[in-house]
Amino acid sequence: MNWTHHWRRIALTLFSAGLLALSGWGTVISSAQAAHSTAAGTPVCGTGDHGLLKDLHKKHAQQEEAPFAFSDISFLNSETGRAVGNGFMIGTSDGGCHFQEIYQGQWNFKGISFPDNVHGWAIASIGEGQANYLIASADGGSTWKNISGKATVFDRIDFMDSKNGFAYSRNAVFSTKDSGQSWTEIQTPANTRGAYFSSPSSGWSVVVAPGTGYRVMKTTDGGTTWKLSLQSGITYPTGGEIYAKGNQVYALLYGDSGMSQTSYSLYASSDKGGTWKRVIAQATAGGGPAPGSGSAQLKSGPASGRPGNMQLVGNSTAILVGYSPAGEQVAVGRTVNGGRTWSNLKPIQGFEGTISFPDSKHGWLAVREQDESAVYATADGGSSWKQKFAFKDAGR
Repeated sequence: MNWTHHWRRIALTLFSAGLLALSGWGTVISSAQAAHSTAAGTPVCGTGDHGLLKDLHKKHAQQEEAPFAFSDISFLNSETGRAVGNGFMIGTSDGGCHFQEIYQGQWNFKGISFPDNVHGWAIASIGEGQANYLIASADGGSTWKNISGKATVFDRIDFMDSKNGFAYSRNAVFSTKDSGQSWTEIQTPANTRGAYFSSPSSGWSVVVAPGTGYRVMKTTDGGTTWKLSLQSGITYPTGGEIYAKGNQVYALLYGDSGMSQTSYSLYASSDKGGTWKRVIAQATAGGGPAPGSGSAQLKSGPASGRPGNMQLVGNSTAILVGYSPAGEQVAVGRTVNGGRTWSNLKPIQGFEGTISFPDSKHGWLAVREQDESAVYATADGGSSWKQKFAFKDAGR
């Protein structure tokens, strides 16, 4: 029997069932070994690529395929989470000290949603540049089933639990009550170019109407009726994203892009859209003026670059990742008081990044560079980052 393979399969089974975090299995070094390692000056927590995906990594190099790169990251808490990319998924249950290989195969993951440690959904393709499909896992990500059957129009998915979730395309929203087996389109205003639902009844929409500016609309009855929450008649965005949790609502509005730059504005509301404050208005040489109107706290976002995804925590904390490909920097900006003040934090090296913050202090960042990709962790809300996993010179 191949005992290495045997124990790896046991580890994956435990992880997928959500038991690693409970049993402490992820910490594979005993207390006696840990004391000896510390005394010998050897770090207890692993670094580098942990030897994972070695065979697939070699295959990539031989076939001159794209280097391994992270596309999304999702953490349930400060200890347990997953990171995915082109043909792989890895996970940790001990805060990144050790990582397990969860999946390797045909699926190139674009985005994932894990509401718990067992059930997961993903937008994925077979090969780069191919059609996207909606796939699902009931064992923590070890195996996946194509549940869409045909190519999907979904760009993003967000599941609340094992049954209920939402999916988004550029101008539409869909909901499911049966784990993604069937979907119902939710009525949104005309010219919607970005939306978000935090519950079956509560939703938001960015409406782009050339000649009349933009509007942020709100529904409290599941899309049956929509009311105006924020409006501008000066410059309008090309699209946007809405993030909402509790009393917090943020509208991230995109302007034009060019020269690896994107102009954008970030608006914040701490009273469910009753009042708004313009936090960031970033104009760029390549993207032109920032969309929207009104005075802004800052004329530049994190890393002075393009905006990435955003995470809201509680009723007062919000974190936005930004990245500058030309400047080779990735950073986060944050507020801890509902947008009244905003701080752009110190950047690290990278071309692009995606964040997952399970609480206001602990966060995870997947960074992509030209030939490298890495996962970083923070315990101070993004003020400092420590590398936890890296594919060095991946595939090259």
